[in-house]
Amino acid sequence: MAPPRMEVPREDAGARLDAWLARRLAVTRQRARALCERGEVRIRGRACSPLRRLFGGEEVELVRPEPRARLATGPDLDVLHDDAACLVVDKPAGLAVARSREAAASVVAAAARLGAFEVDGRGEPGLCHRLDRDTTGCLLLARTDLALAALKRAFEAGQVEKTYLALVAGAPPDRGALDTAYARDPGDPRRFTTRVASARRARLTFEVARRLPGAALLRVRLETGRTHQIRVQLAESGWPVLGDAVYGVASPSIDRQALHAWRLAFPSPAGGRVQVEAPLPADLAAALSTLG
Repeated sequence: MAPPRMEVPREDAGARLDAWLARRLAVTRQRARALCERGEVRIRGRACSPLRRLFGGEEVELVRPEPRARLATGPDLDVLHDDAACLVVDKPAGLAVARSREAAASVVAAAARLGAFEVDGRGEPGLCHRLDRDTTGCLLLARTDLALAALKRAFEAGQVEKTYLALVAGAPPDRGALDTAYARDPGDPRRFTTRVASARRARLTFEVARRLPGAALLRVRLETGRTHQIRVQLAESGWPVLGDAVYGVASPSIDRQALHAWRLAFPSPAGGRVQVEAPLPADLAAALSTLG
C-alpha cells in the first residue's frame, strides 16, 4: 500500500504528535509513539519525535514496513461489499469475530485471505464493530488504519445504520421503541440487564415483519450498539429471542439465537454511501417455515 499522507488541520496546532496520530489512526498512544520511535512517522522527509508539537498545516507521512502476515484460518466468507478501504462479509453462525489465539478460526482470520490489509502493522482486517458468535449477517471490516479510524468516527457520529432480523417469542406490538438503562448484571458480570440504575442508555426501534403462531419476526433498528443489546432489551420487554440460551427461550425450530444482522448502511472512506443486505441464513429460513 502507498504510504498515507495526512495534513494536520490548523485547529490542531499545538497538539503533540503522538496524541494527534493516535486519534487520527484510531490506535493507542503507545502504538503511535512506537511508530514515531521506529522512524515511520515523518514530516518534510525527516523522522519525528513523538513529543513534537504540531503547528497545523504540515503534512505527516507514514512510511510503513510490510505488514506482518497472520495465519488465515476459518471458512470461506461470502463478501457483500468490497472496496479499497473496507469490505462487508456475511458472518456465519458459530464463528467468533476476533482471534482467541493464532490458530483459532475467526472472521478476522478467515478474512485475512481476502486481499490486502494493513491495520496496526498486521496483514489482517480491523474490526469496526462486533457480532456475537451465534449471530449471522453483515460485518464491516477495515483494510487500513485510516479506514478504521474513519469508520469508527462514522459509528460515533450515528452515520451507520444497522438493521437486524430477530425471531422472538410472544406477540409484540406492530412497532415500538425501547429506551432503557443498560449495565452489567450485578449478579452475573457475564450478562447485561436494563433493570439497574445506570447512566448508560440503550435505544432501539422495531417493527413486526411477520407474525407466526406464538412468535414474530421483527426488524430491529439499533440506535446504540451495546453488547447483547437486542437480546437483552427484547427479552426483558417480554419478547425473548428464540434459541438464545442466555437471555431467551429454547426452541425446537432453531438451535442458536435467531438473530441476523440483515442490513448495513454506512459512508465508505473510499467514497459514497454503501448499503448491503445479508441473505436470510438457511437455519432461520427453516425456522420461519416450521413455525409458519
